[in-house]
Amino acid sequence: MLETPPSSNWRIALPRGATAVPIARAMVRCALQDLGTTADRTTAQLLTAELVANALKHTGGDHPIELVVERGPDGCQVEVHDGDTVLVEGLGEPAPMAMLMSAAGPGEPLPMTGPRATGPGTTGPGTTEPGTTGPGAPLPAPAAPVAATAPRVPAIRNRGLLLVRSLSSGSGCRRTQDGKAVWFTLPEVHRTRRR
Repeated sequence: MLETPPSSNWRIALPRGATAVPIARAMVRCALQDLGTTADRTTAQLLTAELVANALKHTGGDHPIELVVERGPDGCQVEVHDGDTVLVEGLGEPAPMAMLMSAAGPGEPLPMTGPRATGPGTTGPGTTEPGTTGPGAPLPAPAAPVAATAPRVPAIRNRGLLLVRSLSSGSGCRRTQDGKAVWFTLPEVHRTRRR
């Protein structure tokens, strides 16, 4: 008698609401265990939570959300499907380190010039007249702009997508028949045995 091979993917419909994220985290952990993949489960749970939270935040209440986990020859791919047709931007190849460093503020790169200073003639609450010293006196304007120490990198507005990009081996967004799928891949982790 021929045995059917175990399924190489899981499909899970998620509820809309606050329970979707913890359910998705638990389901991706179970799916990776069941599929026998050695991909990092903690990273998979974190990135899945980010994608499900984004789907909840950016899609209407009538769009269903589905989690798909598939094992491939080089690792696993996790997808979050929703009914919204607007594709997510900012995914693709893993993010360069400079981009990670520039994510200091929500959607803002780190400043690349010296400290902000007020110029002569600036007055307002807590300041004194130009040319005076003491608490609240305006700072002199710098003589020349301070050179940037690192190249400017476009800012990513969504830190969750930056996490997905930086912690996965690949990520993206594609259209589906009913909307879109946002996905990431994680490689198999080859552990060495201790003696």
